[in-house]
Amino acid sequence: MSGLPQFRIKLYADGADLDGMIGEYRKGIVSGFTTNPTLMKKAGVKSYREFGRAALAAIPDLPISFEVFSDDLPGMEREARAIAGWGDNVFIKIPVTNTRGESTAPLVKKLSHDGLQLNVTAILTLGQVETVAKALSPETPSIVSVFAGRIADTGRDPVPIMKASVKVLTSNPNAELLWASTRELLNLVQAESCGCHIITITNDILKKVPLVGKDLDELSLETVQMFYNDAQSAGYTI
Repeated sequence: MSGLPQFRIKLYADGADLDGMIGEYRKGIVSGFTTNPTLMKKAGVKSYREFGRAALAAIPDLPISFEVFSDDLPGMEREARAIAGWGDNVFIKIPVTNTRGESTAPLVKKLSHDGLQLNVTAILTLGQVETVAKALSPETPSIVSVFAGRIADTGRDPVPIMKASVKVLTSNPNAELLWASTRELLNLVQAESCGCHIITITNDILKKVPLVGKDLDELSLETVQMFYNDAQSAGYTI
């Protein structure tokens, strides 16, 4: 359960601020965590291994995804197997391709069939979902992360792709579809209606959850009140 009764979808917090992760964990709302090298760099993480160990020590019973950063398949495999040894609740993030556009499907197949829990990431097309689905072992838990927000950034509606992705993954009982790069609260509603299993979500969006289903006339009045209060407190005159 996500901790939000009106939603069946699981909420994963996306970030690399350890204090923030621990705070979300203690609230009991999120069902897991995702990280990546970009988020770690932004958070000022100096040692990938030390950060991972600390996160897993503080959050021992929820899935946490850590990403490999090599650009060749042998390097990715070495890193993936090392990360897998950090804890039983670890998911290893493998990008769907390397920087040269070479598919990582052979590696995904090898690792997944060896029992490593994977989170295949940076997916943006249905074709990529289909390729990954074929590679994943039905015996091993896995996550397929489709970056719906980035799809929407291109002016495309991600909903049809997400619905189709759900259908593709129905043949694998251990594969979960994750709606990634969430931009707004509406994405939570969309992901739920599409049948996605997981959505990554930020604190700012979580704070808006009480607005779901709110009366629009009431919200309009609150908005007018906000404008009035801010004008008064600023001492504006015309």
